[in-house]
Amino acid sequence: MIQAQDLAKAYGAKTAVDGVTFTVQPGRVTGFLGPNGAGKSTTMRMIMGLDAPTRGTVTVNGAPYAQHRAPLREIGALLEARAVHPGRSAYHHLRALAATHAIPTRRVDEVIELTGLGAAARKKVRGFSLGMGQRLGIAAALLGDPQVVVLDEPVNGLDPEGVLWVRNLVRHLAAEGRTVFLSSHLMSEMAQTADHLIVIGRGRIIADAPIQEILDGQGRARTRVRTDRPAELAALLARDGVAVQSPDHELLEVTGLEPREIARTALGAGVLVYELTPLRASLEEAYLELTKDDVEYQSQAHAAPAPSSAEE
Repeated sequence: MIQAQDLAKAYGAKTAVDGVTFTVQPGRVTGFLGPNGAGKSTTMRMIMGLDAPTRGTVTVNGAPYAQHRAPLREIGALLEARAVHPGRSAYHHLRALAATHAIPTRRVDEVIELTGLGAAARKKVRGFSLGMGQRLGIAAALLGDPQVVVLDEPVNGLDPEGVLWVRNLVRHLAAEGRTVFLSSHLMSEMAQTADHLIVIGRGRIIADAPIQEILDGQGRARTRVRTDRPAELAALLARDGVAVQSPDHELLEVTGLEPREIARTALGAGVLVYELTPLRASLEEAYLELTKDDVEYQSQAHAAPAPSSAEE
């Protein structure tokens, strides 16, 4: 279990993390989301004892990371996959880590096999691709067979097979009762992997809930409706708080009205409806809605281009 209480970190005048409180429970995959500069990496570094909090506390299995006598056996982390001596082989990198905790050589062999690095184990890390570096970082995180696993962008650089492997791995670890804390910018992957989400923005927690609760809580009811009389049905549905769009022939998208009410209205007017599909907000849509006021750098996708010097 990971517990943060009023955790804060300031670098001079800049506050990176501003009094966050959360608990990462065992037995489930907890996703950690936030825009760039939101405080995710700083929070993870404080969990691992790499940065000291300005105030507050964060504990792993009841104690700060630095107070554990054998921290690799308590918590394994992938924060920076490239933090490896480039002249070492994967095998000797893991052997050196194992020696610090009296972890037997057979465990090194096990994590090499688990992460699919067998063919590259004796090669120097400087020749590793980004994906191979990620696999080595995950191998190091699992080396001590820890009860808590923290992974920052673990699928970065992995091919589709590797992404599926990580997804299955973290879910297996959670099913064993371990605490899994996972950060990723890939919303589609997080939607398939996480059970619970913690969302941070501008250093503060803005959501901490099961993923389904976050999906259900964002936006109003939205329904896809197909009918051979779209204009007539749109007029019947129009009222305060209801938005009706017609993106295609015989297709309506209705926001703010439950499917049952749409069906009742159509039936009362004798309008044939041959599709009525509730539309769930995607995780990406829910995330963007949650963080819309907390993005440090915001692009203007639909802004008009600036005039050229010739036009000026």
